[in-house]
Amino acid sequence: MRTLILSAAISTLFFVACNSNGNKQETSSTTAENTEMKTNEIAKGPVQGILAGYLEMKNALAKDDDKGAADAGKEMVKAFDGFDKSTLNAEQAKVFADIQTDAREHAEHIGSNAGNIEHQREHFETLSQEVYDLVKVTGAGEKLYYTNCPMYNNNKGANWLSETKEIHNPYLGKSMQTCGSVKEELN
Repeated sequence: MRTLILSAAISTLFFVACNSNGNKQETSSTTAENTEMKTNEIAKGPVQGILAGYLEMKNALAKDDDKGAADAGKEMVKAFDGFDKSTLNAEQAKVFADIQTDAREHAEHIGSNAGNIEHQREHFETLSQEVYDLVKVTGAGEKLYYTNCPMYNNNKGANWLSETKEIHNPYLGKSMQTCGSVKEELN
């Protein structure tokens, strides 16, 4: 009888231990998933909507797609209008305040000038500097490349941000797609 009670007790402990360990694994797994989701949200960064519109615009200009650039400009305006400034610290908020009005205006200009890609590119030049300044203080949540085209604007040159190291020039488009070089990597 003692053996039977001892066996039952050991079996019960075994099942409780196994079941308890399974719950710990599940909890651990759930915690890991939650941490990963929070990391992904943080990785997006506070300026993700603005940056997404900017990169879409850059890619459209590199393909000589004035209508795509205009659509991206309109999306960027929405991103600026809906931006939650409360996510920024004091330094980031100051830079955002400094560039917001002008950057939004350039995005709006690009959005309303489908059919005039040269005019869009002129506004893109200034917009690129403003987005660069913003990304420098807020981070981008992804690796970006600050790239330069030395030939744009009668060899005065111009810069842009890119999500790829490979050059796709938004200023010269298809005529000189690979003109440019990476000046800086941003993380």
